[in-house]
Amino acid sequence: MIHDNLRSFIAALDSAGELRRISIESDPILEITEITDRVMKSPGGGPALLFERVRGSAMPLIINMFGSRKRMRMVCGADKLSDITENFLALLESRGPLSFIEKLKMLPKLKQLNDIFPVEVKHGAPCMEILVENPSFDLMPVCQCWPQDGGRFLTLPMVFSRDPRTGAVNCGMYRLQVYDAQTCGMHWHLHKGGAEHLRRMAERGEKLPVTIAVGGGPAEIFSAAVPLPPDINEMMFAGLLRGSPARVVKSRTNDLLIPAEADIVLEGYVDPAELRLEGPFGDHTGYYSLPDMYPVFHLTAMSMRRDPVYPHTIVGAPPMEDAYIGEAIESLFIPIVRRQFPEIVDMHMPVHGCFHNLMIVSLKKSYPGHARKIMHGVWGLGQAMFTKLILVVDHDVNIRDYGEVLWRAGNCVDYARDVEIVRGPVDDLDHASQLPRYGGKMGIDATTKGPAEGHTRPWPDIIRMSNDVKRRVDEMWNTLGIE
Repeated sequence: MIHDNLRSFIAALDSAGELRRISIESDPILEITEITDRVMKSPGGGPALLFERVRGSAMPLIINMFGSRKRMRMVCGADKLSDITENFLALLESRGPLSFIEKLKMLPKLKQLNDIFPVEVKHGAPCMEILVENPSFDLMPVCQCWPQDGGRFLTLPMVFSRDPRTGAVNCGMYRLQVYDAQTCGMHWHLHKGGAEHLRRMAERGEKLPVTIAVGGGPAEIFSAAVPLPPDINEMMFAGLLRGSPARVVKSRTNDLLIPAEADIVLEGYVDPAELRLEGPFGDHTGYYSLPDMYPVFHLTAMSMRRDPVYPHTIVGAPPMEDAYIGEAIESLFIPIVRRQFPEIVDMHMPVHGCFHNLMIVSLKKSYPGHARKIMHGVWGLGQAMFTKLILVVDHDVNIRDYGEVLWRAGNCVDYARDVEIVRGPVDDLDHASQLPRYGGKMGIDATTKGPAEGHTRPWPDIIRMSNDVKRRVDEMWNTLGIE
């Protein structure tokens, strides 16, 4: 089922038994975090929570709406998320012997994909129902998540900006620290699309128009968190997930198309010449990200739906809601990675590795140094460049069985020979690197080795029972009296 807006999705969650309504007044300063964190840590991620009475605000707040595998399937409209990407890639196969990125750049020319491109609404967009005379962040129930946070943060915004050179629009999900009623921090990491747009506007000596959409369809919100190539429109990707076009509308004061079904729209600008201290913030690593200087968003116009709902999330020590968002992104991108590296059998980023800290890859190995080729290939893939540890194992390893992975990593590695140490870009949130945004990364080759890789000793077989004995014991099992 397609969910155009939060109301539709909340109703679906309610019908599916995936929602709990909290009618008791709740404090957005720390209290909502503590309640939700206990729910998120429960088996399966717990239900979504709709706080109907948030202290100091007339808006209800929904949180943990992405926090289970079932709810992510409801967002994406598929039982197996990788099927969405597989079908998409199959459509691109007819475009001839081009690279995957070249095929992606052809998307605007493919008539077969017209049903996923955003459709512009000229009149009557729900997000423009109420034009706010005095724009203010204080009209929303913005929360302080953790005790040492620098203040209150919007955590699920869709931030839209345009590349002044190419005209391409980026929609990213960046935390926003509220400084006062009209300004907030813009947490654009150095490597992200919005930061690049701002650098290019700085070359012109101009301010960057920015529009922030809060709420809307769940596929649109999720798409803002997906690490897409710079030339790919996130609202088009939302259409791919939905199986129907996302409805967009032009901002009132900025030349940017935003989701027409958004609950709240915040319009304004970022001045490249202005930086302000942002943070600390309790982050998805389980540590506070340290305060640093970031750009500032100035709020100049605001609109909203009648009876808007404010979406929120919290991050911290895993597992939390972002674990299921990250798992869904992984499922969507595995087919893409395998098209570029067919020898990869599977890849996985465990939630306790905080996604970019650990990737496990199973490989159908064909030649000496193959595992190292895959390591460097992954480090060359967009935001995968931040991966601190890549562990490569043989094709027959179940990489989601961590006991089996550790068994192979302990037995199949000579740590003087099979470790690749490199230096390069690391995530802004990496507090362990010697320098901000630059540090060391490691690859471990836990595959079977032979003489061509310097292992001249015999490599032993894994202990396995013969199939005929296993079959005989299967047949007699019920007669053995073993429960």
